[in-house]
Amino acid sequence: MIEAEGPTRRPGHVRRLQEELSELDRSPLHSIEDPGPFLEELSYAVRPRVHERRIPSFGAIVQAGLDSELWERDTGISVAHRGVEDLDDPVARLFADGVSSFVVRGRDGINDLVVFDRSVGSERDLTIVAEAARATVIQRHPSGVVRAAGAFGVLRLIGFDWQLEPPVARWLDIADCVIEPHSYEIMQDLLRFAIHDVAARHVGATFVISRDGVLNGSVERRFGRPPAFRIGRPSDLAPLYHVLGQMDGAAVFDHNGTLRELGVRLIPSPRAEEVVGAYRGTRHTSALRYSHDDPAARLIVVSEDGPVSVMRAGNRLGHSGMRGTPQ
Repeated sequence: MIEAEGPTRRPGHVRRLQEELSELDRSPLHSIEDPGPFLEELSYAVRPRVHERRIPSFGAIVQAGLDSELWERDTGISVAHRGVEDLDDPVARLFADGVSSFVVRGRDGINDLVVFDRSVGSERDLTIVAEAARATVIQRHPSGVVRAAGAFGVLRLIGFDWQLEPPVARWLDIADCVIEPHSYEIMQDLLRFAIHDVAARHVGATFVISRDGVLNGSVERRFGRPPAFRIGRPSDLAPLYHVLGQMDGAAVFDHNGTLRELGVRLIPSPRAEEVVGAYRGTRHTSALRYSHDDPAARLIVVSEDGPVSVMRAGNRLGHSGMRGTPQ
Protein backbone atom coordinates (compact mmCIF):
# COMPACT_ATOMS: atom_id res chain seq x y z
CA MET A 1 0.00 0.00 0.00
CA ILE A 2 1.29 3.48 -0.86
CA GLU A 3 1.54 5.72 2.15
CA ALA A 4 0.14 9.22 2.11
CA GLU A 5 3.41 11.00 1.41
CA GLY A 6 1.57 13.94 -0.08
CA PRO A 7 1.10 17.45 1.35
CA THR A 8 -1.25 16.33 4.14
CA ARG A 9 1.80 14.75 5.78
CA ARG A 10 3.84 17.93 5.38
CA PRO A 11 1.92 20.84 6.93
CA GLY A 12 5.21 22.58 7.72
CA HIS A 13 6.20 22.75 4.05
CA VAL A 14 2.75 23.99 3.05
CA ARG A 15 2.96 26.70 5.71
CA ARG A 16 6.42 27.83 4.56
CA LEU A 17 5.23 27.83 0.96
CA GLN A 18 2.33 30.07 1.90
CA GLU A 19 4.72 32.47 3.62
CA GLU A 20 7.03 32.59 0.59
CA LEU A 21 4.20 33.32 -1.83
CA SER A 22 2.67 35.91 0.49
CA GLU A 23 5.89 37.92 0.27
CA LEU A 24 5.66 38.33 -3.52
CA ASP A 25 4.39 41.56 -5.03
CA ARG A 26 0.77 40.90 -6.02
CA SER A 27 0.88 37.49 -4.42
CA PRO A 28 -1.00 34.83 -6.42
CA LEU A 29 -2.77 33.84 -3.21
CA HIS A 30 -4.75 37.09 -3.37
CA SER A 31 -6.58 35.91 -6.50
CA ILE A 32 -7.43 32.42 -5.19
CA GLU A 33 -10.63 32.16 -3.19
CA ASP A 34 -9.53 29.10 -1.19
CA PRO A 35 -5.72 28.78 -1.36
CA GLY A 36 -5.55 25.59 0.72
CA PRO A 37 -5.95 23.04 -2.13
CA PHE A 38 -3.67 25.10 -4.37
CA LEU A 39 -0.92 25.19 -1.75
CA GLU A 40 -1.20 21.45 -1.10
CA GLU A 41 -0.90 20.49 -4.75
CA LEU A 42 1.88 23.01 -5.36
CA SER A 43 3.71 21.61 -2.36
CA TYR A 44 3.48 18.15 -3.87
CA ALA A 45 4.79 19.47 -7.21
CA VAL A 46 7.82 20.91 -5.42
CA ARG A 47 8.44 17.73 -3.43
CA PRO A 48 6.72 14.79 -5.14
CA ARG A 49 6.88 11.21 -4.00
CA VAL A 50 10.26 9.74 -5.01
CA HIS A 51 10.44 6.12 -6.10
CA GLU A 52 13.79 4.38 -6.61
CA ARG A 53 15.53 7.77 -6.79
CA ARG A 54 13.28 8.87 -9.66
CA ILE A 55 11.59 12.26 -9.25
CA PRO A 56 8.36 12.14 -11.27
CA SER A 57 6.64 14.87 -13.20
CA PHE A 58 3.18 15.91 -11.99
CA GLY A 59 0.15 17.98 -12.91
CA ALA A 60 -3.00 19.19 -11.15
CA ILE A 61 -5.98 21.34 -12.14
CA VAL A 62 -7.26 23.01 -8.99
CA GLN A 63 -10.84 24.14 -8.42
CA ALA A 64 -11.99 24.17 -12.04
CA GLY A 65 -14.92 26.53 -12.51
CA LEU A 66 -16.35 25.11 -15.74
CA ASP A 67 -17.39 21.77 -17.19
CA SER A 68 -14.72 20.06 -19.27
CA GLU A 69 -16.92 20.27 -22.38
CA LEU A 70 -16.30 24.00 -22.28
CA TRP A 71 -12.57 23.39 -21.91
CA GLU A 72 -12.70 21.43 -25.16
CA ARG A 73 -14.56 24.20 -26.95
CA ASP A 74 -12.13 26.91 -25.87
CA THR A 75 -8.89 24.95 -26.21
CA GLY A 76 -9.59 22.62 -29.13
CA ILE A 77 -8.23 19.78 -26.99
CA SER A 78 -10.26 16.65 -26.31
CA VAL A 79 -10.64 15.69 -22.65
CA ALA A 80 -11.21 12.15 -21.38
CA HIS A 81 -12.12 11.39 -17.78
CA ARG A 82 -10.63 8.49 -15.85
CA GLY A 83 -12.30 7.71 -12.56
CA VAL A 84 -10.14 7.78 -9.44
CA GLU A 85 -12.90 7.83 -6.85
CA ASP A 86 -11.73 4.51 -5.38
CA LEU A 87 -8.16 5.74 -4.90
CA ASP A 88 -6.65 7.80 -2.11
CA ASP A 89 -5.19 11.14 -3.22
CA PRO A 90 -1.53 10.01 -2.95
CA VAL A 91 -2.25 7.11 -5.32
CA ALA A 92 -4.31 9.21 -7.76
CA ARG A 93 -1.41 11.66 -8.09
CA LEU A 94 0.82 8.90 -9.47
CA PHE A 95 -1.21 8.90 -12.72
CA ALA A 96 -0.81 12.63 -13.39
CA ASP A 97 2.26 13.31 -15.54
CA GLY A 98 1.64 17.05 -15.94
CA VAL A 99 1.99 16.76 -19.72
CA SER A 100 -1.10 14.91 -20.94
CA SER A 101 -2.73 13.80 -17.68
CA PHE A 102 -3.73 15.90 -14.66
CA VAL A 103 -5.59 15.22 -11.45
CA VAL A 104 -8.53 17.55 -10.79
CA ARG A 105 -8.51 18.84 -7.22
CA GLY A 106 -11.46 20.35 -5.37
CA ARG A 107 -11.83 21.62 -1.82
CA ASP A 108 -12.24 18.12 -0.42
CA GLY A 109 -9.51 16.39 -2.36
CA ILE A 110 -8.89 14.86 -5.78
CA ASN A 111 -12.12 13.95 -7.58
CA ASP A 112 -11.04 13.20 -11.15
CA LEU A 113 -8.19 12.43 -13.53
CA VAL A 114 -8.31 14.02 -16.98
CA VAL A 115 -6.33 12.89 -20.01
CA PHE A 116 -5.84 15.19 -23.01
CA ASP A 117 -5.52 13.97 -26.58
CA ARG A 118 -2.21 15.80 -27.01
CA SER A 119 0.54 17.18 -24.85
CA VAL A 120 -0.35 20.35 -22.94
CA GLY A 121 3.00 20.49 -21.21
CA SER A 122 4.26 23.85 -22.47
CA GLU A 123 3.86 26.99 -20.40
CA ARG A 124 1.64 28.48 -23.08
CA ASP A 125 -0.63 25.42 -22.98
CA LEU A 126 -0.95 25.72 -19.21
CA THR A 127 -2.15 29.31 -19.48
CA ILE A 128 -4.73 28.34 -22.12
CA VAL A 129 -6.10 25.42 -20.06
CA ALA A 130 -6.20 27.55 -16.89
CA GLU A 131 -8.13 30.27 -18.68
CA ALA A 132 -10.55 27.85 -20.32
CA ALA A 133 -11.24 25.94 -17.10
CA ARG A 134 -11.24 29.06 -14.90
CA ALA A 135 -8.84 27.16 -12.71
CA THR A 136 -5.27 27.08 -11.51
CA VAL A 137 -3.03 24.59 -13.28
CA ILE A 138 0.04 23.27 -11.47
CA GLN A 139 2.86 21.43 -13.17
CA ARG A 140 6.15 19.81 -12.38
CA HIS A 141 7.56 19.46 -15.89
CA PRO A 142 9.61 16.35 -16.77
CA SER A 143 12.61 18.71 -16.90
CA GLY A 144 12.07 19.49 -13.21
CA VAL A 145 10.62 22.99 -13.67
CA VAL A 146 7.74 23.78 -11.29
CA ARG A 147 5.16 26.37 -12.29
CA ALA A 148 1.51 27.30 -11.93
CA ALA A 149 -0.82 29.25 -14.22
CA GLY A 150 -4.01 31.00 -13.24
CA ALA A 151 -5.75 34.35 -13.01
CA PHE A 152 -2.60 35.71 -11.35
CA GLY A 153 -0.44 34.94 -14.39
CA VAL A 154 2.37 32.39 -14.29
CA LEU A 155 4.25 31.48 -11.13
CA ARG A 156 7.66 29.84 -11.54
CA LEU A 157 10.13 28.31 -9.12
CA ILE A 158 13.60 29.40 -10.25
CA GLY A 159 16.23 27.79 -8.05
CA PHE A 160 14.94 28.51 -4.56
CA ASP A 161 12.97 31.64 -5.46
CA TRP A 162 9.43 32.14 -6.71
CA GLN A 163 8.93 34.56 -9.58
CA LEU A 164 5.59 35.81 -10.86
CA GLU A 165 4.88 36.77 -14.47
CA PRO A 166 1.68 38.86 -14.34
CA PRO A 167 -1.03 38.59 -17.00
CA VAL A 168 -0.42 40.66 -20.11
CA ALA A 169 -3.50 42.74 -19.32
CA ARG A 170 -1.68 44.19 -16.30
CA TRP A 171 1.07 45.78 -18.38
CA LEU A 172 -0.41 46.15 -21.86
CA ASP A 173 -3.67 47.23 -23.47
CA ILE A 174 -3.86 44.70 -26.30
CA ALA A 175 -6.58 46.76 -28.01
CA ASP A 176 -3.98 49.48 -28.63
CA CYS A 177 -1.82 46.98 -30.53
CA VAL A 178 -4.22 45.49 -33.05
CA ILE A 179 -4.25 46.46 -36.71
CA GLU A 180 -7.77 45.24 -37.50
CA PRO A 181 -10.57 44.52 -34.98
CA HIS A 182 -10.50 40.81 -35.78
CA SER A 183 -6.73 40.64 -35.10
CA TYR A 184 -7.15 41.01 -31.32
CA GLU A 185 -6.89 37.25 -30.85
CA ILE A 186 -3.91 37.12 -33.22
CA MET A 187 -2.02 39.64 -31.12
CA GLN A 188 -3.00 37.75 -27.98
CA ASP A 189 -1.66 34.51 -29.46
CA LEU A 190 1.58 36.20 -30.54
CA LEU A 191 2.10 37.57 -27.05
CA ARG A 192 1.44 34.16 -25.49
CA PHE A 193 3.99 32.64 -27.85
CA ALA A 194 6.53 35.39 -27.20
CA ILE A 195 6.22 35.21 -23.41
CA HIS A 196 5.52 31.56 -22.69
CA ASP A 197 7.44 29.81 -25.48
CA VAL A 198 10.23 32.11 -26.62
CA ALA A 199 11.14 34.33 -23.66
CA ALA A 200 10.63 31.56 -21.12
CA ARG A 201 13.39 29.58 -22.85
CA HIS A 202 15.84 32.48 -23.12
CA VAL A 203 15.56 32.89 -26.90
CA GLY A 204 15.80 36.43 -28.23
CA ALA A 205 13.46 37.37 -31.08
CA THR A 206 11.71 40.23 -32.86
CA PHE A 207 8.22 39.94 -34.35
CA VAL A 208 6.82 42.51 -36.77
CA ILE A 209 3.07 42.49 -37.40
CA SER A 210 1.77 44.53 -40.32
CA ARG A 211 -1.20 44.61 -42.67
CA ASP A 212 -0.65 41.88 -45.27
CA GLY A 213 2.91 41.45 -44.00
CA VAL A 214 4.08 44.58 -45.87
CA LEU A 215 7.11 46.41 -44.44
CA ASN A 216 7.27 50.15 -45.12
CA GLY A 217 10.67 50.83 -43.56
CA SER A 218 14.15 50.02 -44.78
CA VAL A 219 15.03 46.33 -44.41
CA GLU A 220 17.49 43.72 -45.62
CA ARG A 221 15.98 40.40 -46.68
CA ARG A 222 18.37 37.47 -46.34
CA PHE A 223 16.13 34.42 -46.81
CA GLY A 224 13.39 33.20 -49.11
CA ARG A 225 9.73 32.94 -48.23
CA PRO A 226 9.22 30.61 -45.24
CA PRO A 227 6.38 28.11 -44.74
CA ALA A 228 3.08 29.84 -44.02
CA PHE A 229 3.00 29.00 -40.32
CA ARG A 230 -0.07 30.32 -38.48
CA ILE A 231 0.33 31.67 -34.97
CA GLY A 232 -3.16 30.41 -34.13
CA ARG A 233 -2.37 26.84 -35.16
CA PRO A 234 -0.73 25.00 -32.21
CA SER A 235 1.02 22.43 -34.41
CA ASP A 236 2.91 25.22 -36.20
CA LEU A 237 4.47 26.70 -33.07
CA ALA A 238 7.12 24.05 -32.36
CA PRO A 239 8.91 24.41 -35.73
CA LEU A 240 8.53 28.19 -35.53
CA TYR A 241 10.17 28.29 -32.13
CA HIS A 242 12.86 25.90 -33.36
CA VAL A 243 13.88 28.12 -36.26
CA LEU A 244 13.82 31.32 -34.20
CA GLY A 245 16.55 29.89 -31.99
CA GLN A 246 18.82 29.44 -35.00
CA MET A 247 18.78 32.80 -36.78
CA ASP A 248 18.92 36.53 -36.18
CA GLY A 249 16.58 39.10 -37.63
CA ALA A 250 12.86 39.70 -37.42
CA ALA A 251 9.98 37.35 -38.10
CA VAL A 252 7.25 39.14 -40.04
CA PHE A 253 3.56 38.25 -39.66
CA ASP A 254 0.54 39.63 -41.42
CA HIS A 255 -2.50 40.85 -39.50
CA ASN A 256 -4.08 37.39 -39.84
CA GLY A 257 -1.19 35.79 -37.96
CA THR A 258 0.51 34.12 -40.93
CA LEU A 259 4.31 34.10 -41.08
CA ARG A 260 5.48 35.98 -44.19
CA GLU A 261 9.24 36.47 -43.73
CA LEU A 262 12.10 35.35 -41.48
CA GLY A 263 15.56 36.71 -40.65
CA VAL A 264 14.74 40.25 -41.81
CA ARG A 265 17.28 42.87 -40.76
CA LEU A 266 15.54 46.08 -39.71
CA ILE A 267 17.45 49.22 -40.75
CA PRO A 268 16.40 52.42 -38.95
CA SER A 269 16.68 55.68 -40.85
CA PRO A 270 19.13 58.42 -39.79
CA ARG A 271 16.11 60.43 -38.63
CA ALA A 272 14.94 57.58 -36.38
CA GLU A 273 18.43 57.24 -34.92
CA GLU A 274 18.38 60.95 -34.19
CA VAL A 275 14.99 61.24 -32.51
CA VAL A 276 14.59 57.81 -30.86
CA GLY A 277 16.98 57.11 -28.02
CA ALA A 278 18.60 53.79 -27.21
CA TYR A 279 16.54 51.36 -25.18
CA ARG A 280 17.93 48.28 -23.46
CA GLY A 281 20.14 46.33 -25.91
CA THR A 282 20.74 46.35 -29.64
CA ARG A 283 17.65 44.27 -30.47
CA HIS A 284 15.27 46.57 -28.61
CA THR A 285 16.89 49.77 -29.88
CA SER A 286 16.82 48.64 -33.52
CA ALA A 287 13.18 47.60 -33.27
CA LEU A 288 12.09 50.79 -31.50
CA ARG A 289 13.79 52.97 -34.11
CA TYR A 290 12.39 50.91 -36.98
CA SER A 291 8.89 51.32 -35.55
CA HIS A 292 9.37 55.08 -35.90
CA ASP A 293 9.91 54.61 -39.65
CA ASP A 294 7.04 52.14 -40.08
CA PRO A 295 4.31 53.49 -37.75
CA ALA A 296 1.63 51.14 -39.11
CA ALA A 297 3.56 48.10 -37.87
CA ARG A 298 3.49 46.60 -34.38
CA LEU A 299 6.66 45.07 -32.95
CA ILE A 300 7.13 42.53 -30.17
CA VAL A 301 10.70 42.20 -28.92
CA VAL A 302 11.95 39.39 -26.70
CA SER A 303 15.26 39.70 -24.86
CA GLU A 304 17.44 36.69 -24.23
CA ASP A 305 17.21 37.51 -20.51
CA GLY A 306 13.44 37.36 -20.59
CA PRO A 307 11.59 40.72 -20.75
CA VAL A 308 9.15 41.29 -23.60
CA SER A 309 8.39 44.75 -25.04
CA VAL A 310 5.67 45.92 -27.43
CA MET A 311 6.33 48.94 -29.68
CA ARG A 312 4.55 51.14 -32.19
CA ALA A 313 5.51 54.35 -33.99
CA GLY A 314 8.67 54.91 -31.96
CA ASN A 315 6.90 54.37 -28.62
CA ARG A 316 6.95 51.56 -26.08
CA LEU A 317 3.40 50.41 -25.41
CA GLY A 318 4.25 47.96 -22.65
CA HIS A 319 7.01 45.93 -21.07
CA SER A 320 6.94 42.74 -18.98
CA GLY A 321 9.20 42.15 -16.02
CA MET A 322 9.82 38.50 -16.70
CA ARG A 323 12.89 36.59 -15.58
CA GLY A 324 13.83 32.94 -15.33
CA THR A 325 14.71 29.93 -17.41
CA PRO A 326 11.78 27.50 -17.44
CA GLN A 327 11.58 24.78 -20.07
